[in-house]
Amino acid sequence: MSGNIAVVTGAGSGIGKAIAHAFASRGDRVVAADVNLKAAKDTAQQFPALITAIRVDVADRTQVDALRNETDSTVGAPNILVNAAGWDRTEQFLNATTEFAEKVVAINYLGPVHMCSAFLPAMVAAGTGGRVVNVASDAGRVGSSGESIYAGAKGGVIALTKSLAREMARYRINVNCVCPGPTDTPLFQAQSEKLKEALVKAIPFRRLARPDEVAAPVLFFASDAASFITGQVLSVSGGLTMAG
Repeated sequence: MSGNIAVVTGAGSGIGKAIAHAFASRGDRVVAADVNLKAAKDTAQQFPALITAIRVDVADRTQVDALRNETDSTVGAPNILVNAAGWDRTEQFLNATTEFAEKVVAINYLGPVHMCSAFLPAMVAAGTGGRVVNVASDAGRVGSSGESIYAGAKGGVIALTKSLAREMARYRINVNCVCPGPTDTPLFQAQSEKLKEALVKAIPFRRLARPDEVAAPVLFFASDAASFITGQVLSVSGGLTMAG
């Protein structure tokens, strides 16, 4: 046992699942939080002694507070928070409805806001430091056709990361951001075949990222190796995006 307790949202599938498994594989206690409880329980099955599955809709602050309370009472106060939950579908901006836009922003931007607001006070009060890693997207760094609202929300997560890093530094809480490019996840596979093929061709490595390849830099940011790194944004895109 490492002594770390990590809360990972979106842990039922894709990148979040890979992150939960990566933490557990090194001996950390993990709360696998997901809106799909069955999926979260499936994630926990590989490490039943280390991973606890809890349902949460990160867009609902009441549910986020309930997640915090259940985490504290069943696992303990976490010192690592990973905001990996996300949702989108390809939609041209002119065709997007208000309901769609509000859902995208509620999950992808307000979700991390709710989670940080709920969990950071205890990290600050503990006085022992901590780690927050937000999973945004390269869409938030360079834009993405058909994902304007999603890109805007993820751009907000990047700005949130940098601003929180400044505020939390005095408490020795590091806040960093990982921005995946196209990754082999259920969300990506739901896209059209034409779009998927075009994205793969555009990646210099000519393949999608594996979820575990995104999990690796998340673990780095959450480790002692990144003790003097905060407010940083790391792209994991196989060279698709090389913005400064």
